[in-house]
Amino acid sequence: MSAERTGVRLTDEQRLSWLRLIRSENIGPVTFRELINHFGSAASALEAVPDLARRGGRTIRLASLADAEREWQAAARAGARFVALGEPDYPAPLRHIDGAPPLLTVRGDAGALHRPTVSVVGARNASLAGRKFAMQVARGLGERGYVIASGLARGIDASAHEAALDTGTVAVFAGGVDRVYPPENAELAERIVERNGALISEMPMAHEPRARDFPRRNRIVAGLALGVVIVEAARQSGSLITARLAAEQGRLVFAVPGSPLDPRAAGSNRLIRDGAHIVTDIDDIVAGLDPMLARKDWPAEIGEPAGDPGPADPAEGEREKIASALGPTPVTVDELVRFSGARPAVVHLVLLELDLAGRLERHAGPRVSLIDP
Repeated sequence: MSAERTGVRLTDEQRLSWLRLIRSENIGPVTFRELINHFGSAASALEAVPDLARRGGRTIRLASLADAEREWQAAARAGARFVALGEPDYPAPLRHIDGAPPLLTVRGDAGALHRPTVSVVGARNASLAGRKFAMQVARGLGERGYVIASGLARGIDASAHEAALDTGTVAVFAGGVDRVYPPENAELAERIVERNGALISEMPMAHEPRARDFPRRNRIVAGLALGVVIVEAARQSGSLITARLAAEQGRLVFAVPGSPLDPRAAGSNRLIRDGAHIVTDIDDIVAGLDPMLARKDWPAEIGEPAGDPGPADPAEGEREKIASALGPTPVTVDELVRFSGARPAVVHLVLLELDLAGRLERHAGPRVSLIDP
C-alpha cells in the first residue's frame, strides 16, 4: 500500500539555494512558492528578492550560503537530510496543502512517509483509558498497513507512537529535528528512528520550539494523513486545531466519544456533534479510510527546473493602483486582477514586493490584506 513516488530530485546546489531562500527573512512557505513560480528557480529568486523588498519599502536579510552550509552540516551530523517539495521522497498528501513546507528535514526512514498514514492526536494530560484506547487504535491501524503520525507530545501522542513502533510511525517536530520536545520523549524519538520510523520538521536545525510553532506543526500532522483521529481533547486543545486543519485540507476527522463529565473529552465530543466520524473501534476508522486509498488526484507540486515565467514589470501607475486597492479587509487575488486591469503576473509581483517588506498578510482563498502599521 505504498504511495507512488514521482518528481525530480534537486542537485545539491539547487537544494542549498532552496535552503537559503526558505531561511531568509520574511519568506514563509507561501511566499517561497510564489517566488519559485514567478522566477523559475530558487537561485533566480535569491537574486531578485533584495530589489523586490526595497520596492516594497524595506531591506531584508537573505540567508547566506555559509548559513545554509552550516545547517546542512548540522543535519548531516544528526543523521538527517533535506527533502524538497516536488522530489520523490516528499510525502504525496502533504504536497498540495496550503503552505506546504518547501523543505522537510527528515531523520530516519523516508519510506515511512510513503505509506498510507493516519494521524492520532489528543490530550497531553490524557487519562489512562484514553492512552489505552489510543494505543489500541494505533496498533490496530498499523496491523492493517497504516503508518501512524503524531506530534511526539506527552499523553495521547506518545502512546500512539509507542504502539506503532513495530508497524511504522512518523513524529512531526515543532522545533528543529535535533530538538526533541518534550525532552522526556528523547528516548522514544530514538526508538522511532531505530525501528524504521521517521522524525521530520520544517524548522531550522537547533530551533527551539515556541508556542506559535505548534499550530504550524499541527498542519503537517494533518497534511501527512488521510484522516485524523482525536482522542480526548479539551475545548481549547491544540488537537482541535489539528482537526480544523484536517477538515480544511479535505481529510477525514474521527473523534472518540468521552464522558460529558470529563473536561478532557469536551472538545472531542463537540467534534462529533459538529459532524466528525464517531470512533468506537478500529473498523469505524478503516471503513472511512479505505475508499481514500485509491485517491490519485493530488495536485501537481512545484519543483525545479521550471519554465520561464516571462517578464512582469508593472507599467506606469499599475503598482500604485494595486497597492491602493488593498486594505485591512482580505480580498482575493482575482479581484485585484480585475480591479487593476493588470496581468496576473504583475499583480503577483507587486504582492511579493509588499510581502517581502512585511506589509502583506496572506489568507486562505487565496486572499490578501495589508498589515496595519
